[in-house]
Amino acid sequence: MALGLVVVLLLGGLIWADTSLNRVPALANYDGRPAATPGTTWLLVGSDSRTGLTPEQEAQLATGGDIGTGRTDTILLIHVPSSGPTTMVSLPRDWYVPIPGYGSDKLNASFSLGGAPLLTRTVEEVTGLRIDHYAEVGFGGFADMVDGLGGVDLCVPYDIDDPLAGLTVSAGCQELTGSQALGFVRTRATPLGDLDRMNNQRLFLSSLLSKATSPTTFLNPFRLVPLTRALVSSLQVDEGDHIWNLASLGWALRGETVTTTIPIAGFEDVDGSGNVVLTDRERASRFFDLVAQDQPLPPDLLSGG
Repeated sequence: MALGLVVVLLLGGLIWADTSLNRVPALANYDGRPAATPGTTWLLVGSDSRTGLTPEQEAQLATGGDIGTGRTDTILLIHVPSSGPTTMVSLPRDWYVPIPGYGSDKLNASFSLGGAPLLTRTVEEVTGLRIDHYAEVGFGGFADMVDGLGGVDLCVPYDIDDPLAGLTVSAGCQELTGSQALGFVRTRATPLGDLDRMNNQRLFLSSLLSKATSPTTFLNPFRLVPLTRALVSSLQVDEGDHIWNLASLGWALRGETVTTTIPIAGFEDVDGSGNVVLTDRERASRFFDLVAQDQPLPPDLLSGG
């Protein structure tokens, strides 16, 4: 009887979590959309949305106040292959790309101009990859998920003092709170600026998912319940996504994962866009072709891991 009660509670919790997810029409069909490819490809977005935050919370998280329609601080492409290691790719928010209907601009401008649907279409068209799943989290939800876990363990590679991101932390392995983790993935006050930030975002996500999918979380209701509540209240996913898709992603990232950025050629000042990131077109073409074919990336195409 006790076992049956546990099963009922688990099923009830699963149904509640799935029906409580915030869904948006992120993945739209359009003429010329890339065909389905082997494996499963996710687009994960950390937006700078302040929605739902009080002025006190904005100050605590050092969000900088209301910025209107918002942009993206984090854009990650994650490909889970049919076999072999998962690939986690940072897409620079300042990547200079063609945005359908708007000419060329920074990648994160597509989110500001047309939200999730335009961002996913822009990524699909520039990479040639079909996005299967989409997930987005804003500032408040980001911090709540970390705090729901009781913090995350990270090895910070250097001292960081960044008032703009609300972060002062020394180098070394330590546990970060939600507000500290948010500052860690946002800061540019590091030797390599945005390039360091992309690497920090991948380090953080790996640590977060490792703890979220560990037995110490699953077997501890004082962690699992707050984490689940924060997850369903703060995430936005595509209309076709479910809680079990998110669980599958978390499980895939527990195993061997290749972390990298796209092949970058350099930076350039562009009128109307400011300083932008340019890709090495030949290497980037090879890079995305291999991902689309569900093939591993060779060492010469990996960077920033």
